[in-house]
Amino acid sequence: MSEGGPIDTLEAAHVGAFETSEAFARHLDAIDPVRGIAAEFLHPEGPFDGRALYFCGHSLGLQPRRTREYLGEELDDWASLAVQGHLAARRPWYDYHLRAREALARVVGAKPDEVVAMNGLTTNLHLLMLSFHRPEGRRRKLLMEKPAFPSDTYAVKTHLRARGFDPVGDLVEVSPRDGEEILRTEDVVAAIEREGDSLCSVMLAGVDFLTGTRLDIAAVVAAAHRVGATAGFDLAHAAGNVPLRLHEWNADWAAWCHYKYMNSGPGAIGGAFVHERHATSNLPRFAGWWGNEPATRFKMQLIPEFHPVAGADGWQLSNPPIMALAPLLASLELFDRAGMDRLRTKSRVLTGYLEWLLRERHGDEVKVVTPSDPERRGAQLSLRFPKVDARAVVLTLRTAGAVVDFREPDLIRVAPTPLTNSFLDCWRLADIIGPALKGAHGVEVVGGFH
Repeated sequence: MSEGGPIDTLEAAHVGAFETSEAFARHLDAIDPVRGIAAEFLHPEGPFDGRALYFCGHSLGLQPRRTREYLGEELDDWASLAVQGHLAARRPWYDYHLRAREALARVVGAKPDEVVAMNGLTTNLHLLMLSFHRPEGRRRKLLMEKPAFPSDTYAVKTHLRARGFDPVGDLVEVSPRDGEEILRTEDVVAAIEREGDSLCSVMLAGVDFLTGTRLDIAAVVAAAHRVGATAGFDLAHAAGNVPLRLHEWNADWAAWCHYKYMNSGPGAIGGAFVHERHATSNLPRFAGWWGNEPATRFKMQLIPEFHPVAGADGWQLSNPPIMALAPLLASLELFDRAGMDRLRTKSRVLTGYLEWLLRERHGDEVKVVTPSDPERRGAQLSLRFPKVDARAVVLTLRTAGAVVDFREPDLIRVAPTPLTNSFLDCWRLADIIGPALKGAHGVEVVGGFH
């Protein structure tokens, strides 16, 4: 397609105007409002202009180029300043976590004092459930989806047992309808209304890890509040992926990780949100010194009682882990440079384009499980291959230079991530899937697959 073609902006791109040619993919890249951002990341080596086709941002995001620089600066300051780095480092360590919060608030649609980077995701789930799941009398149940990400299931069940409750009677799990794979928001709302005043709290994923389905968080929050329950969310697959308006939607709390779409490294520090209406509430919580009021934090043994700082910072336990926060700062700079609105525009078109290419070029050999409606998904497409072993498809794709992942029993997850993937990447992936499908017929997968 020529540069002067009918699609002049990504906002104007739609399924009916897509073409299968490589030239069309290059044209979309030429009008991409965030083109060039992908060059700010390090990509695994491969056969496509020296790079692999990396479609695993839903599992582990790529490393920003500045990450090494930022970590090196902190190591240098530690070496040269030692303890004085808490106040004299180029980015003083004492209030280092505050450097992330404004950009982080923009990513999740919150006010700056409603967010904090701390701990890991599952740790934060436990801390926030302690505060917001407060059974009393008849109101004692917690509602979540099924299947949920395993760590969430483990966390909820063990959390309930540790507090003297019974997961068999006190946990409500909402599943997709018989014969369906996608959990409907209206079914979640119906379950909340059905439980009524027996429901204490709701904890759900903003985007489902397995199918990539996006939940209508605003509708769930409204339903939970109507029956007197609190509403919290695991945003591991939502943060940095889909538009979030946590403050506006009135969510009580949320937690997420930063190693997927947020590109902050394996096992990266987690994030948490607590709505401002709870900022000064006398909620039960586990406490640590960095959640205490800064004015009295170093009074230490002189003031043994905990006085939480207002806002999400009051849920902190320990002082900021500098080597974990530095990669987050490097990533957040790129999110700010791109802007969540522009990333979402690209994501809608990029994901729709890849889905269209797969259907157009491979027909019934590929089944897209993820909803086609852009409002019901983010960047992830979950694929099923009815005629071949999906594990063999992953192996042949990896041999060809494409990185995707597999989830039992038969799903391949692919994420065309707007920060790091191009339209040409999507065209190339669709192009090599044909030979991969043929090659998969001759691949014998023995034992487990990882």
